[in-house]
Amino acid sequence: MRTEEYADPLADLDWSLEAGTGAHHSADGFVRVRGARENNLRNVDVAVPRDAIVAFTGVSGSGKSSLAFGTIYAEAQRRYFESVAPYARRLIQQGHNPKVETITGLPPAVALQQRRGTPSSRSTVGTVTTLSNSLRMLFSRAGSYPAGASPLDSDAFSPNTAAGACPECHGLGVAHTVTEATLVPDPSLSIREGAIAAWPTAWQGKNLRDILTHLGYDVDTPWRELPKKDRDWILFTDEQPVVEITPQRDRVAKPYKGKFWSAKSHVLHTLADSKSNTMRERVLRFMETGPCRRCSGSGLTPEALAVTFAGRTIAELNAVPMAELADIIRPTTELNDASTASRKLSSGEGNEVAVAITRDLLQRITVLLDLGLGYLALGRSTPTLSPGEMQRLRIATQLRSGLFGVVYVLDEPSAGLHPADAEPLLAVLEQLKSSGNSVFVVEHNMDIVRHADWLVDVGPRAGEGGGEVLYSGPVAGLAAVEASVTRPFLMPDGSRGGADTGGADDGGDTGGGDRTGGRGADGTEPDSSDRTGRRREPGAWLELKDISRHNLRGLDAAFPLQVLTAVTGVSGSGKSTLVSHVLAEVVGSELHGDAGSGGTGESTEDQPVVDGDPGAPLSVGTVTGLHHVDRLVTVDQKPIGRTPRSNLATYTGLFDAVRKEFAATDEARARRYGAGRFSFNVAGGRCEACQGEGFVAVELLFLPGSYGPCPECDGSRYNPETLEIAYRGKTVADVLGMTVDAAAEFLRDVPAAARSLQTLREVGLGYLRLGQPATELSGGEAQRIKLATELQRARRGHTLYLLDEPTTGLHPADVRLLMGQLQRLVDAGNTVVVVEHEMDVVAEADWVIDLGPAGGDAGGEIVASGTPAAVAGSPDSRTAPYLASALNSPSAR
Repeated sequence: MRTEEYADPLADLDWSLEAGTGAHHSADGFVRVRGARENNLRNVDVAVPRDAIVAFTGVSGSGKSSLAFGTIYAEAQRRYFESVAPYARRLIQQGHNPKVETITGLPPAVALQQRRGTPSSRSTVGTVTTLSNSLRMLFSRAGSYPAGASPLDSDAFSPNTAAGACPECHGLGVAHTVTEATLVPDPSLSIREGAIAAWPTAWQGKNLRDILTHLGYDVDTPWRELPKKDRDWILFTDEQPVVEITPQRDRVAKPYKGKFWSAKSHVLHTLADSKSNTMRERVLRFMETGPCRRCSGSGLTPEALAVTFAGRTIAELNAVPMAELADIIRPTTELNDASTASRKLSSGEGNEVAVAITRDLLQRITVLLDLGLGYLALGRSTPTLSPGEMQRLRIATQLRSGLFGVVYVLDEPSAGLHPADAEPLLAVLEQLKSSGNSVFVVEHNMDIVRHADWLVDVGPRAGEGGGEVLYSGPVAGLAAVEASVTRPFLMPDGSRGGADTGGADDGGDTGGGDRTGGRGADGTEPDSSDRTGRRREPGAWLELKDISRHNLRGLDAAFPLQVLTAVTGVSGSGKSTLVSHVLAEVVGSELHGDAGSGGTGESTEDQPVVDGDPGAPLSVGTVTGLHHVDRLVTVDQKPIGRTPRSNLATYTGLFDAVRKEFAATDEARARRYGAGRFSFNVAGGRCEACQGEGFVAVELLFLPGSYGPCPECDGSRYNPETLEIAYRGKTVADVLGMTVDAAAEFLRDVPAAARSLQTLREVGLGYLRLGQPATELSGGEAQRIKLATELQRARRGHTLYLLDEPTTGLHPADVRLLMGQLQRLVDAGNTVVVVEHEMDVVAEADWVIDLGPAGGDAGGEIVASGTPAAVAGSPDSRTAPYLASALNSPSAR
């Protein structure tokens, strides 16, 4: 859509200048995009000001990210790479060339995108911010060494390098070991009776026993009575003698060569080489995991741990909060009589190098302190951080860079932030702008959008129903754009009714149902001013006593069942630890036995996927109420697949029904085509030229590689013979190319597929194509696909649903659809617990548990619990004023 079709205040300016001659365009202070066609963008023309905060809004899938990142940032990146020497380009991972006619007035750009992949356990706060590099250099050049010790290079202080990693745990700080107690749980048994539980069963176990007999070991005496020397050799030796064995029970003696494996060797070999998950899970039960005894969990060598600064090792400085670290190094920064650095001295703490490094460290740490992250330690593992904490760490890194005249393109910078944490973010954005930069933010948080200088609203719907710029101009001007789904959520006095994101015709069930009021655990009565009316009454309670993990210390928590509970609190207060880690592990262990073994009797999809810190022990006292829960389901924003072969149709299972329908046609039966013939993942029906992917990669050596439709199948994924089979006039490739909305009508007579498609529409995903690769889906879309998959399942007793910040990445209109489905789950008698920062969602909950009062060691306490109205009135809660505002907003009445 051209900019002339909306009220563009710059429509009278000249668009005629050719690319490369845009001096006038550069001088007028605008970035001008012409003919953008990336993804679903419809030949978009738009102009946005430089040196301003520009917000890009629209429902999920509308095309706003395609415009901001896929077009503007991608073009800036492409132009930068053109200035790099051709040989150097080969060493850099390059992006794609955006589909756009011209962009003028475009400065260099820096992107801060959401990273939804699973972070490594080796990644820490220090590595993300690069503060660890400076700290290692400080110890290398200015540390106090033992007498006679040689100075170490900075790599020797890193657990992620060969020079610095502890040889026992390889730098992880966590050791996985086997002990006699784990390998032989019942020492009263003999080897023949199965004392060595870690050994394989059946013939393999008999083979090992026969080898021991041949070697002269007693297999009939109780294990505890064997000599310790024999026990240690059988369990832990690395020797693998090969002996000739003659089976005693065979009718005909058939000697064979048998190789001995100790119990430890068998366990480690199975973990390293076995392709069977069952076998791997079995031997995992015989291992103990805990802090490495050799390095005390630091992951470093003894030589590195012998060096100190300010009387502490680098492991100790990595473990203290950054606020304390700043106090430790501050005295060095204030030295005025620093000596000259010399490698001949055993300590360099007072030299000029120490002063220079600590001053730089302190400046960089101060930026993090200003963003409220002083409670984090440099050694904190990133898998244990909340999304909001990760966002602020990345933003702080850019603040320190001091760049001028660039465009910062930020992907939902407020994602994962509590409203109290979002306020400093606004100051950060203003600081970037005042430093001479342009700030382009893709954002769903209306409070952030209201503070922008300029607004670009993309829509009106998602997917094929979007891709148009509905409005570009000052924020207040959106009030006149009736087609905008964003408008009613942005305007304080606007109505939120009637917002349609292109899902099911009826927008899905909005929840509700009969709400019977009841007295809460704190004795409070439901307040008539609550935005959803009277609250549901808990059917029972799930109580956990004396919880200890991370910053939760001796915490008692009670979760009401058969209601919707929102767990709130500032970033780092312990919300995710309590819900996604502790609650998930406790309930998972009860339902599935050993939570790490894969469980029994349930599919692994139903089990919690916990990215906890393996070095953080969990301690829980008394747990009551578990008998009320029959199933546990976690719904997160992790990708539904890591390759383009995984898509919406395969993940939800509806493609199985589609393939069966094609296989049941007369022509397919005549050719003896089974359902597998219509899979693009196996040989037979797929196009072998592209291996069923539908596209081929073209490497251009010095230029960015590009992808194009496969020339053999034209992107259909299938060979010509398979495409000759039609179901109701459509090929299987045609069906994969349909949107959910179109497929719902086409497959209405296929019950298994129709049920899946209906739930997908109800969560607002009617715009997605069935064959859309998983790698193209946003985190919010992936989460709703998982929720839809769960909604279509047959109900099996009382289910506990755990969701960690489910509204992250969702437009307010999409949040309404999501909440409708969550309310449906509760109305069906289930329990939903959400960790949430969006106050509109919290206001719709039946019960609220607020953690705080701050983050890190200053958090980990339940400061308020009760109905939303009760928590909104708490004087101790930082959530209270924001929740009260949501309850009193015009849309709450």
